[in-house]
Amino acid sequence: MQMTTLSFANLHNHGELFANLFRARKQSFIIQKNWDLPEVDDMEFDQYDTPQSRWIAIHDMGTVLAGIRLTPTTARCGIYSYMIRDAQEGILGGSIPQDLLYGPAPVDPHVWECSRVFVSHAIPQAYRRKVHFKMVEAMTSSAREQGATRLIALTGANWPRWYGRCGLTAEAIGPVLWIDDGEFQCVSIDLSDKMH
Repeated sequence: MQMTTLSFANLHNHGELFANLFRARKQSFIIQKNWDLPEVDDMEFDQYDTPQSRWIAIHDMGTVLAGIRLTPTTARCGIYSYMIRDAQEGILGGSIPQDLLYGPAPVDPHVWECSRVFVSHAIPQAYRRKVHFKMVEAMTSSAREQGATRLIALTGANWPRWYGRCGLTAEAIGPVLWIDDGEFQCVSIDLSDKMH
């Protein structure tokens, strides 16, 4: 199992991996979860897939097993910044409630957003934990390489059950909300203790 952090600057070095990551996102979010998201050429994408973001692919022999998108909270592209902040400001048209945070969404070069997190439905249950640990390792190391000391994410409300097991230190920064197909909550993940 390999982990690769992709950017617009290096995607040409990784063959079909970038496209395969977006194909795996379509499988996870559009086909499995039935979310109403943009797609083209069998790939899911949105307005936050810009050169400002980084994409983490967990893959094995050409197959994408899991993925994560990291976006700086300082990102700007037209009217958009990053998903959590844009939801709070009402730019997303109510698909995510505006009251998802207890305070204002951060705009800080040391805080990055973690989004579009998925694990392929095809991975056997016995192998999933290994993939989760590899995702956490890749997410924390990639974020630190970008200068992040903290990540924020809109994640499943069951996060306390498995974040600790994965070695993450996190706290809730918003209420539990019902969105689309389940309960979600915004969390802050502290990377400062993982800096050395």
